Formats: sequence, C-alpha cells, structure tokens
Amino acid sequence: MAIRPSLADTGWAFAGDECSDLGTALANVLHALKTAPRLLGLGEAMHGEEALPRLRNRVFRHLVEHEGYRSIALESSWLAGLTVDAFVTRGAGSLEAVLRHGFSHGFGESASNRQLLHWMREYNRDRPPADRLRFFGFDAPVELAVADSPRRALTALHCYLDAHLDAGLLPCGADTVDRLLGTDERWTNPAATFDPAQSVGASTNARELRLIADDLLTVLAAQAPFLIATTSRDDWWRASLHGRSAAGLLRYHAAMADTTATPLARLTRQSALRDTMMADNLVAIADSQRHQGPTLVFAHNRHLQKDKSRWQLPAGWGPLSGEVVQWWSAGALVDARLGDQYAFLASALGTIPHHGIGTPPTDTVEGVLSALPENRYVIDSRRLTAALDGMGIDLVPRTGASDNYSYFPLDPHHLGDTDGIVFLTDIAAEPTGTPGADNVRQS
Repeated sequence: MAIRPSLADTGWAFAGDECSDLGTALANVLHALKTAPRLLGLGEAMHGEEALPRLRNRVFRHLVEHEGYRSIALESSWLAGLTVDAFVTRGAGSLEAVLRHGFSHGFGESASNRQLLHWMREYNRDRPPADRLRFFGFDAPVELAVADSPRRALTALHCYLDAHLDAGLLPCGADTVDRLLGTDERWTNPAATFDPAQSVGASTNARELRLIADDLLTVLAAQAPFLIATTSRDDWWRASLHGRSAAGLLRYHAAMADTTATPLARLTRQSALRDTMMADNLVAIADSQRHQGPTLVFAHNRHLQKDKSRWQLPAGWGPLSGEVVQWWSAGALVDARLGDQYAFLASALGTIPHHGIGTPPTDTVEGVLSALPENRYVIDSRRLTAALDGMGIDLVPRTGASDNYSYFPLDPHHLGDTDGIVFLTDIAAEPTGTPGADNVRQS
C-alpha cells in the first residue's frame, strides 16, 4: 500500500521475544510526553486474550528496571488486591491461595497473572521494604450481575477506628453495624440486576448505613494526625480504602434499587459509579506512591481511555439488549484531576481468528496499522494523527469484528485522546494447556 512509508514513521516495531526492542519503543513514546506520568495506563482491547497480559508483564518489567516504576494496579477488586500485595511484598500466604482469593472477575485463572506475581515476589525477596514492588487492585468490588456486601469494608473501617479512638467519637457500635447489614445474601442477590425491587439498597437499613459510613470517614479524616502517628501511614491508608469501598458500595446498591429509573438509566448510573470508584482509588494510589515511583495501570481500554466510554449492549441483556450506555471512564476522570501526570497507551488488535476477529477493513485504524510491515508496534498517537491528516485519510470505526462483547476496536475520532497505541497485527491461538512461553521471567 502507498501509505506504508509515511505510517512507518509514526511508531517503532518490537519483536515478540526481545525486551530491548520493546523498551526502545516504549522509551521513544514516553520520553516524548510533556511530563513523566505518575500513572501510566496500558489498555486492553479485550479481556480473555493472554497475549495482552503477557505483553503487560514485559512492559512492567522494563518500566521497573529502566524507568523507576515501583507498583502495578490491575482491573481487579481493590479489597482482594490487599491479599496479593501481602504476598508479593512479604510472602504472606501461598501463590495458589492468592490466585484464588486475590483477584476478582476470574483474573486469578490467568497464567500471565501467575507469572507476574511470581516475578514480583522474587524481585522483592531480598530488597528492603522501601524498595519493594507493590501490587494494587483498583476496581470496585462489583461484577456485571452483582455487587459485594459492604460488610467487609465497613466492618474493617469501624474496627480500625474502634481500636484506636474513644468510643464516643464513633456514630455507633459494631453490633449496630452488624444488625443493619443483616445477611450478605440480601446484598448479593443477582435478581436485583434487572429488578430493582429485589435490591436491598433502598431499605431503611441501607440508608442508615450510608450515614454511618459517611460519619466514620469523617472521623477517619478528622483524626488522621493521631491515627497515623499511633498506627502507620499504610494502616491509615488501608482504612481509607475500606471507607471508600463501603461508601461506594452503598451508593452502588442504592442505584441498583432505584425503581423510578429506567433500566438503561440505572445501568448508566452504575457504570459511572464504578468508574468513579476506580478513579478515586487510582488517585489515592498515585498519592501514596508519590515518593516510591510511578505506577503502571492495566485494565480494559474502556476504563482507561481519556474520552467518554460507550458500550452497545449485546443480545441477551433482556430489556437492555441493543441499548447504548455512555459514561465518563476512570481514565477521563483521572485525567481531569491529574492532567499530564496521567498517560494512556491503548492497545489495538488486528486479526485474532480464535476470537472470531478477522482481517480488519482497510479504512479502520486496525486496518491501516495492519498494513505496516512488522507484527508488533508501539505507535506515537500524535505522529499517527498527523500522518493520517496529512494523507487526507478519513477512517471509520471497525464493526462486526467479533461476538465477544468485551472486544472494542479503537475509535478513529479519539486517537488524539491517547498518548500511544500498542498494536498487535495478529495473534495465533495457543496450544491447549500451554501456559505461555513468553512469560515475565524470560522477557
């Protein structure tokens, strides 16, 4: 194609097994940014394709060894992530137990996540605490169909405050919190997904718990100097995490229980609440790691992008089938708060036959990048946008690529909202039982 020479100048190719190539490509994009970011988002175009988290492992290792990064945050429950962090920093628990209990959304089954934790634990083994790599989950403790009970988070916050403060400073005792919570099954009822009347989130008890959570967070903030001096900054930070989780979950359950809203309005609000919780946690991570080093953030493109997220719901979603949900992504919210201290590299995929993703049309972003001579690229988005504009090429969004509802192609109208693109031209299916040869220890 005639456009190849010009487009080849917009990025840097890297091989599948050479970290030096990938490192050079990443450095060229990152060092062109106005400011070295405190949070670097690396997006997934889809979940469930191991080539992407394997690539993430290589990226993280390079950033640790050459760019001073000291933590990673994944799209997994931040409460469950505390278990993972204890393993990689202190060796607490076993790898198998951490994979079972330290991840949400089934991500503990990923071979790449196993390899990531093994490498982080080995890296940390002989290092002083201040120089150890940290692991964070940053997702809300919710799934598509259900949300967690606020019990764990609210009880942990109350226990922390009750152990170190006079009881008179707290709005109520632990027995009151327990009574108002009731059984966890009331909170995790999957029938509430489409029937708000089945949700406990609008009950008198739930409303009272929201006030209690707010009061406890106020006490935590007001007593911060004493609590940090008495316990530690990390202990206070974890209590804050539990408090945000409790308050966020109670808001989420209230949205699920709104019988006055349409199904689309409820899901839109829930999506916005989830990404708001994600953004709050990412900003808290950036603040806590200010003196340690930057953080790599890995999640779906739709959560990390700097523009508004849009999702057309697939068939099988009952009254919501075919509807379009739009909300401000966590990346957009973080970008609004941190500015140049947040950067986003989107991933884009060409052909993945085993996921039903065929050859992309030539008038899409994926089609144009597939015309490049090599198989793997890190693209400078500004160079790519300038090259396309200079050639007068008007691209359209890719459609009909896959029945996998977690796959989202890049929107050509928002290329300028990315700082770079990691592009994989084609991905072959792995043999059954193969854990992935391109693991973090070999990269």
